[in-house]
Amino acid sequence: MNFAWILGLLLVFQQQTPDELTITHENVPIMTVSRSDLSSPTPGITLADMQKLTQLSDQLDRNIRKEAVDAVIDDSGRIVPEQAGIELNKNAFMEQLLSYFYQHGPSTIAAPTRRIYPRVDSEILAAINDKRIGHYVTYFNSGNKERSHNIYLAAEAIDNSVVFPGETFSFNKTVGKRTKEKGYLSAPIIVKGEMAEGIGGGICQVSSTLYNAVDRSGMKILERYSHSKRVRYVPAGRDATVSWYGPDFTFKNEYNEPILIKAKAIHGMMVVLVFSSDEIEAKPNRIPSTEHKLPPETKIAD
Repeated sequence: MNFAWILGLLLVFQQQTPDELTITHENVPIMTVSRSDLSSPTPGITLADMQKLTQLSDQLDRNIRKEAVDAVIDDSGRIVPEQAGIELNKNAFMEQLLSYFYQHGPSTIAAPTRRIYPRVDSEILAAINDKRIGHYVTYFNSGNKERSHNIYLAAEAIDNSVVFPGETFSFNKTVGKRTKEKGYLSAPIIVKGEMAEGIGGGICQVSSTLYNAVDRSGMKILERYSHSKRVRYVPAGRDATVSWYGPDFTFKNEYNEPILIKAKAIHGMMVVLVFSSDEIEAKPNRIPSTEHKLPPETKIAD
């Protein structure tokens, strides 16, 4: 009799559905967890471990997050529309997660999401692509493949940057760390007044060209340092050296309209153009231009 009663209980437990939570995204299961995975190790009582719930929420967000993409202007002058992104609605998900935890049996949650709106949309670009308020051109030897390649990468990184009123632009933050993994090559750099080889050599020509373009457009320069050795691609005192662990080039947009930075390295020319809307009341500065010829190459002594 007792044996039959125990056997009956075992059969009941075997027929029960596993006590699991299935999380789906776009109708596809992407994660499965159980209550024990989320429980706090408190003897004699079942409590949700908020740290574990937060970790699960962060992991799910990483799995489904899609960053927004700003609108840009391509090389033909056409506006490429923005794309909205998505992220996990963490507050809504936490409510659903706690509801599952303190109930019984299995459950399924469709991960709640919300839109991430791009910082720059097509309407903004169309409005600030009308009036050129600053520009600058420098020249480089396109035959120096490594240096030219680095200039191209850094120019591409700052191209289509939009700086809103009151915002500060940082060259280092915009371009990011210059590494081999990002495609930067070893080329001559200036270290304490001497020439040496370094990853990303040449990008200071990009920051220097940008400096002169935005200074000409009337931006407020916040941070700008000259090289410890004279460079020939800009007039004396018109350079802006940058280094990931050292000096940065920064400026602030104090106008009442956003500005657009267009940058291009092509055919031995580093070109930066600064645009804004027709309504901007720009106060340009007079800036000396570069000579329309290649500067002499700086050699590294053996």
